This record gives sequence, C-alpha cells and structure tokens, in this order.
Amino acid sequence: MRIDEPKALLPADQGGRATFLELFFDLVYVFALTRIGTRAFEDLALEKGYASAWQAFTGGGKTLLLLLALWALWQGTAWTTSRYDPHHIWLQTIVITALVCSMVMGIAIPRAFSKTGLAFAIAYVVAQVVRPAILLLALRRKQYRQLKQRMLITFCVTGVFWIAGAFVSTNPRVVLWSIALLLEYLGQRFGWPVPFLGRSTVSRWDIHGEHLSERYQQIFLVALGETILVAGVSYSRDPFSLTHTGAFAAALVTSILLWRIYVQRAGQILAEAVTHARHPAAVGRSAADTHLVMIVGVVATAIGYELVSEHPTGHNEASWITMVLGGPAVFLAGRARFEYEVFGRVSPSRWVAILVLLALLPLLVHHAPLYAAAAAALVLLAVAVADARRAWGRPPEKAAPPF
Repeated sequence: MRIDEPKALLPADQGGRATFLELFFDLVYVFALTRIGTRAFEDLALEKGYASAWQAFTGGGKTLLLLLALWALWQGTAWTTSRYDPHHIWLQTIVITALVCSMVMGIAIPRAFSKTGLAFAIAYVVAQVVRPAILLLALRRKQYRQLKQRMLITFCVTGVFWIAGAFVSTNPRVVLWSIALLLEYLGQRFGWPVPFLGRSTVSRWDIHGEHLSERYQQIFLVALGETILVAGVSYSRDPFSLTHTGAFAAALVTSILLWRIYVQRAGQILAEAVTHARHPAAVGRSAADTHLVMIVGVVATAIGYELVSEHPTGHNEASWITMVLGGPAVFLAGRARFEYEVFGRVSPSRWVAILVLLALLPLLVHHAPLYAAAAAALVLLAVAVADARRAWGRPPEKAAPPF
C-alpha cells in the first residue's frame, strides 16, 4: 500500500495528538538520557579521585556527540510522523525501527568509544537509512520521492563514516563521527543537496504544526524527567542526611522552575506560532535547533545535580560547577531564542540571568557544590517571578513569529 502525499495523510480528527506508539518511542529516550547522564557522571567523578580538567572536557565533548546523535534520530522520526499519517503501517514500521535502534544506542552509550561503538554506529545508521528507504518505496508522487532519494544518499554516505569510525581508536572515531553528524546537519539545513539531484527548499516541506509542536513539548518533558529521576535516585541512597536533603530540594525546585520558565508562555503556544507562520516548516526547523539547546542545558543540569547529590559539601571542581550553573545558563539561552521564535522579542530577564550565572562561576568554584545548586535555583526563581509579573493582569500574549 502506497502513500499519496504529506500533510493530507494526517486525519483531520487527529489534531495535534501524538499516537501511543510515539509516546512509547519517547519512553526509550528516558532510558537513553539516563545512559547519557551515567556516562557524563563517570567522566566527571571518577571512582578513585577527581577527573582532570582535560578529561572532563574531552569526556563532555564525546558525551555531547552521542547526545546529538540521539537527537538527530528522534528529530527525524518526529518530523516524519508530523508529515505523514502515523497510523499508517509504513510509518509504524519506521517508528518501531527507530525505537529498537534507539534502545540499542542507549545500551551502547556508556562504552560507545570503546567496546560498544560498532553496536551504536550500526543502530544509528540502520534507523536513519530505513526511514527514507521505506518512504521512497511508499510515496507515489515524484517530488516527494526525490527528497527521500537525497536523504537516503546522504545517510548512506555518512553511514560509511559511522561504521568506519567504529573500527578505529577513540580519537579517530570522534573525528569520523563528528564529520558524519556535521554532514547530516548541513544536509538537513540546506535541503539535502546531492549532485545531479539538486536540493529541496524548506518552504515546500509540509508539516502538521500542532503535531510537531506537541512532539517538541513531549521530548522537553522527557529531558526534564531526567532531572527528577536523577534527584530521586540519588536522594534515595541517603534520604535522612541534611545535606543530601538540601541537594534533593534544590534539584526538585530547579526542575519545577525549568518547567515553569519553558511553558510561560511560549511553550504553551508553539503550535499557534508554527501554524500561523507564512512558512511553518521554517519555524519548525528553527524550533528544532532551539529545543536541542534547551535539552542540552537540561541534561547538563541533571548531571550537575547528580554530582551535587553525591558530594553536596565536598571539594568543588570547575567542571562540576560548570554543569550546575552552566546547564541553566544554556537552557536560558535556548529559551531566549525560543521566545524570539514565538513572539519576535526577548525578555531582558533571560540575558540578565545568564550573565549572573556566568559571573557566579568563578565566585563559587571554591565553595561546596550545594551552594552553587542553591544559587542556580534562586536565579531561575527570579526569572520565573519576572515572567509572572510581566503577564499579571494582562490578556494572554498571542504568537507573533518573525518568520
């Protein structure tokens, strides 16, 4: 059974709701993000002593590379289910394939640059190649098939870098996998250009704005759930200690504030911004980059709070405080861009908070990690209060995307 065309395939009564299969797919990312956190924690807090600054930097870079691969797979799947009917058997096959491959990638993450690199690479390549290959077989119209041809060729080429990287040592592997991700990102950014086939334009990419917006909201909640999971698991190891209780409280308050800042108010009306834009796909693509930045910030925050929970009053490390304060700063930077995408302006509180967090880095590096956690929570609270004051007594602000 073939597919006719995008957008029209999404049933009118489906609205923007994600299917149960898509939510099941997101559950795998709960597990995968815990593996990301585990890997980063091992790099930053060794069992015997502290990680060196260089080890923390290189380890963080490798962990970020794996996170970007997970994001690329999730985003490609989300865009596919937002362009075509996710109840169709072909689309369900794509989602199930991505689900299984994401699970394998999650299992392989902690040792992806040593023993399990081949498993990670094969799972990623299979998921990325299967998606355009199935759509190429299922789509009828030539203009839609050409886009999938370009995507398939791109992923086959980058797949060579992924697989080859799995057979070399760590440093060459990082280089090859980074090149592969860069080629894929540039391909997506410039319409999947391929010699003799040309490239596509974003304005021609039909998407279901409400559905895609909901998917971004859901993956943000998945990332936010990582902070809750880390805080709960870490605190359960020593629930009656006063310092561990303080670390748990700071992590829980921070998670609530991250949620509050996200939803007030841009996070609530992303669907409206995408739907009312002249080129919805342009807003959707920009929102993809923005949510990636915010999720990186949230994941870094979760890693920081795991470190705080394990060593609330211990000797602080520059890499630790970078996670605790830098994570919220990265989130706020992404949130500022998100606000611009939805409203065409940025609240000053975002930039002021970022500057305060950066200024606190050298001041708190020689103090207990718990102080940094409390400071980050206070800064986020100030941003949330500023948002509430701006909206108090005023009608809900409507979306005004500058696209």
